[in-house]
Amino acid sequence: MTVQPGARVPTGGETDGTDEVADLFRALGRQVKVARERAGLSQKELGDRIGYAEETISSVERARRTPQPELLLAVDRLLDCGGLLASAAEDVERAKTRRRVRHPEWFRDYARLEAEAVGLCYFANQAVPGLFQTPEYARAVFTSRQPFFDEETVEERVAARMQRQELMTRWPPPTICAVVQESILRHPFGGREVQRGQLEQLLRIGLLRHVEIQVMPTASEEHAGMGGPFTLLTPKGRPQVAYLEVQHVSRLVTDPEEVRVLAAKHGSIRGQALTPRESLRLLEKMLGDL
Repeated sequence: MTVQPGARVPTGGETDGTDEVADLFRALGRQVKVARERAGLSQKELGDRIGYAEETISSVERARRTPQPELLLAVDRLLDCGGLLASAAEDVERAKTRRRVRHPEWFRDYARLEAEAVGLCYFANQAVPGLFQTPEYARAVFTSRQPFFDEETVEERVAARMQRQELMTRWPPPTICAVVQESILRHPFGGREVQRGQLEQLLRIGLLRHVEIQVMPTASEEHAGMGGPFTLLTPKGRPQVAYLEVQHVSRLVTDPEEVRVLAAKHGSIRGQALTPRESLRLLEKMLGDL
């Protein structure tokens, strides 16, 4: 069975509250619009009076942008809303915190499984696995995305990715193995300083007892991973599943035969890559060459 984007996989978890946050922002946007129209102001006129661009007012009213507490306070004062919008400022602050650590809808099923995983195996030939990324590297990934994310969405995605990394320090931790294409590590993605920080991060992670990082050398004449990146995930007490993601299209694969084929492929990839010890030495050399 292959689960398409947006489909739900029963995990026993509770809702993450993202829909409630979106509902709050939509309600506040409508309230701002009603107050503005009641005062006979256009979006540009309101923006000029409180120091915001017309596009910002439009985006808030349509719930495309978080209604910042400062904006709500300014609208409340100018349009005499009787404290209605001002009282929502604290709710917005709490909602912003919740939203920053939430994942896009198509990724949530995988994220739920990952949070309880006892085993994770990666093959990466496009970017460093998200679980290993530094904030700077993750920010470069999301900033370079096309169609472009706005700055707020970039920061939300970075925060959510960093939160996922908490499973690296829990006890007992999951067993993690990853094979990373050498060309990824040599690519100065985000700039040399970002690259340096990411290599240092991989070295630290690679020394953890429950993590094995292997590098697939560019010079390798055999390569079982030409079909692209994938992840194997073993949830606690349940069968292994696989996760595929390319060009913003994701698939959660639960069919036992499909998962078995990918697991066998990952075994071949590990055999063709450098050993964990050789890989750490290569990472040290690359870092020294920067």
